[in-house]
Amino acid sequence: MSTRTAACSCGQLRVNCEGAPIRVSLCHCLECQKRTGSLFGVAARFGAEHVTIEGRSSAYRRGSDDGNWVEFHFCPTCGSSVWWELEVQPGVIAVAVGAFADPDFPMPARSVYQHRRHRWLELPEKIERI
Repeated sequence: MSTRTAACSCGQLRVNCEGAPIRVSLCHCLECQKRTGSLFGVAARFGAEHVTIEGRSSAYRRGSDDGNWVEFHFCPTCGSSVWWELEVQPGVIAVAVGAFADPDFPMPARSVYQHRRHRWLELPEKIERI
């Protein structure tokens, strides 16, 4: 089974993930846009039993667009958002795909909050839109 490692910018916080992600998705919600400073967030979800976390993290919990909580874990040194947990998916760890720094990481299968997508952003046809 392959292992992928995601890390913050300074390398202090690392997340080791075994096997293939359950799902990779894009999120266009306004909160993900603010969190990333980009047009969307991209997350790879793994079963918590396949994830090992090393290093210190700080946490920030907020409500989602659906009203459920999401708890983000970020590096207290460099501020990089690396992983998060969702109330609606207990036992699942979502990891920021950019934190893997791997251009060969599997592409997202799903794009959510399409109504918040920047209109000029074009996505590949094979991505499911919700």
